[in-house]
Amino acid sequence: MRSVFFHAMAGLCSTFLVCAGLSIPVTAEPSHGIAMYGEPALPPDFVSLPYVNPDAPKGGRLVVGNTGGFDSLHPFIFKGSPPWQLRFMGYESLMARNWDEPFSLYGLLAESVETGPNREWVEFTLRKEARFSDGSPVTVEDVIWSYEILGTKGHPRYRTLKDQIESIEATGPRSVKMTFNTANRELALVAGLRPILKKAQWEGHDFERSGFELAPVGSSPYVIGSYEPNRSLTLKRNPDYWGRELPITQGTANVDEIRIEFFADDTVLKEAFKAGVLNVVREYNANKWDTAYDYPAMARGDVVKSEIPDGNPSGITGLVMNTRNPLFADWRVREALILAFNFEFMNDVVTGGAQKRITSYFSGSELGMSHGPATGKVKTLLEPFAADLPEGVLEGYALPVSDGTKRNRTNLIKAQKLLIEAGWSAESGTLKNANGENFAFKILLASGSGELEAFANIYIQALERLGIKAEIESVDNAQYFARQNSFDFDMTDIRRGFSLSPGNEQMLYWGSEGIDMPGSRNLMGMNSPAAEAMIKTMVSTDDKEEFVASVRALDRVLTAGRYVIPTYAFGISRIAHVKELKYPSHIPINGDGYWFMPDVWWFEK
Repeated sequence: MRSVFFHAMAGLCSTFLVCAGLSIPVTAEPSHGIAMYGEPALPPDFVSLPYVNPDAPKGGRLVVGNTGGFDSLHPFIFKGSPPWQLRFMGYESLMARNWDEPFSLYGLLAESVETGPNREWVEFTLRKEARFSDGSPVTVEDVIWSYEILGTKGHPRYRTLKDQIESIEATGPRSVKMTFNTANRELALVAGLRPILKKAQWEGHDFERSGFELAPVGSSPYVIGSYEPNRSLTLKRNPDYWGRELPITQGTANVDEIRIEFFADDTVLKEAFKAGVLNVVREYNANKWDTAYDYPAMARGDVVKSEIPDGNPSGITGLVMNTRNPLFADWRVREALILAFNFEFMNDVVTGGAQKRITSYFSGSELGMSHGPATGKVKTLLEPFAADLPEGVLEGYALPVSDGTKRNRTNLIKAQKLLIEAGWSAESGTLKNANGENFAFKILLASGSGELEAFANIYIQALERLGIKAEIESVDNAQYFARQNSFDFDMTDIRRGFSLSPGNEQMLYWGSEGIDMPGSRNLMGMNSPAAEAMIKTMVSTDDKEEFVASVRALDRVLTAGRYVIPTYAFGISRIAHVKELKYPSHIPINGDGYWFMPDVWWFEK
């Protein structure tokens, strides 16, 4: 489902769970925090995060909107469709991020962290005051059970870590140690971000059962207040929250109530904001941001528009081709389909030309690939895989650019030649292969996809000129997620947001293990030894230059693999909100995300 205060679907939310970067050997001493490269920026006696208002008033409510519905309150399993916000707002982990650093963690449920010289093991010591929302203490037994249950019965996003843990054991009444079986320097941080659940709650219950009967107990500042399936859910701030005096929590969880309203589509959601049903909304279309918010409440100053800069890589947003379908197995066919996607014309029609296109998965940052031939360490890393890489990875690749007219004649001619090379030919205006089969596919979208559907409709018209029959298949949210999880689609939309410290999550997105794993994030079904080798280098190296080179090399493999037809980058978060909702003036380097609003916003009359 889509949210008005998150860049994209829940899936974009994996950066919170698995991020990466670099590290250097450290002595095995307990510390208040841990960084992937060097030392944590904040000292042991820090009083608050640098981007919060520690004096923010408590109170008020935030009313946001999602599209679609929900049929579960259990966010940690494969079954069901819970509100995506539950996973982040209702539960805590041993450590918490400082979003003003590429990837550093500080103690939350844990008061300290200790690692081996090469991070081959990590040990956490729990705070004695840590409590679940029902008042019971968070114990080492809860921690060990949480890692076990999530690793065996949890959503696939949690299972990879368990396979890399050699052992997990209590080393004291409040301490737990994990030893890893893989040379992966990021795992100590990944382990610190797993949600911790209450073991006793699940005695006699099936953890994998979806629905409303049993919502996992968490330890966060918010608890479920009330809900109406597919209509609304309310989270209330817990007045007895155990961690309200911690430095890491100062200036956060400021509103008393977060209410999530659900709507059929984005158009209805935006109208609800204008009518005052919601008091905050995100706008992703730059043209609408400039033209569609001229109404009385805005003129009176009761509603204001805020722009939050984002320093992260662009990530990838667009239409992904499922290479499990033989139709998309040939990179020349995928290139032809990208050539037919007349972005410059579509962007002008749909957004007034106001959006900037994504040029690669990590574009807009130092991690993005260059568009010429590979050189230096990037070339060295990729050359062992040269024989299996598609054209452009080593030689250089850039997305095709049209002349901006509807005809897109030059690119369509190039596309036609590639299709002929790949064994397709036009017969009576219909593209067929050697077996006489038509080139036809469906684009799976969730109902209410708005401008994405507008892009797709223009695209379908262009494909007709090549003899390709494509059509939109619009389904409700439940079907949409179920079919993506089972890879039951030809082409669908994708959004993957990245931080400045990519790592293990990249294997979840692009690793071959996810080709046949239901719920995998590898929607395109890519199987690239080169990509996996680059990811392994990213998470194992302690050399910053090699880390950057490996990400740039991965960017080449992904972009020149032609798996996704990119649309536009976000770059800036555009948030319209009532004037009473405020946020700090210091914007962290990671910009805006699920954690920024509502976590550090406050309500002030």
